Amino acid sequence: MKKKEKKETNIQKIVNYYFKTKGLNLEEIKESAKKKKIIYSRHVRPAKELLELAGSLSKAKEAIKKVANWAISHHLDYTIETVFKRWLELDKLKPKEVVKKPFYDDHPMVWSDAKQKWFIIIDGEWKEFAGDEKEIEWKVIK
Repeated sequence: MKKKEKKETNIQKIVNYYFKTKGLNLEEIKESAKKKKIIYSRHVRPAKELLELAGSLSKAKEAIKKVANWAISHHLDYTIETVFKRWLELDKLKPKEVVKKPFYDDHPMVWSDAKQKWFIIIDGEWKEFAGDEKEIEWKVIK
């Protein structure tokens, strides 16, 4: 006898989408729920309330995505409840900008507007950069 596959409800879709933004797929969610690492039912009520607040599944998912991007870029944890707390400022939530800094040979560099030149900082001492700008390595600093 085959089991009937149940159709996913909108509430389940919201909870599963939330976990997807956390980096889990459906199989990992099921496995974690079996091992009691995730208490799936704890997320059902907030998902239902979010669906009511957003008015549609797509708007609820969009709100989760905005909050997820914002929280991840600021190295913060988030839950479905975070979406409620940030609901009024959703349009203002922007992911943190990625800042790239110039380096040469793993030494930080500084651009001097006054002298219109690059300088390398080696052990706190500024030395004029004599190389080509193509040699500058741009790194993301956290």
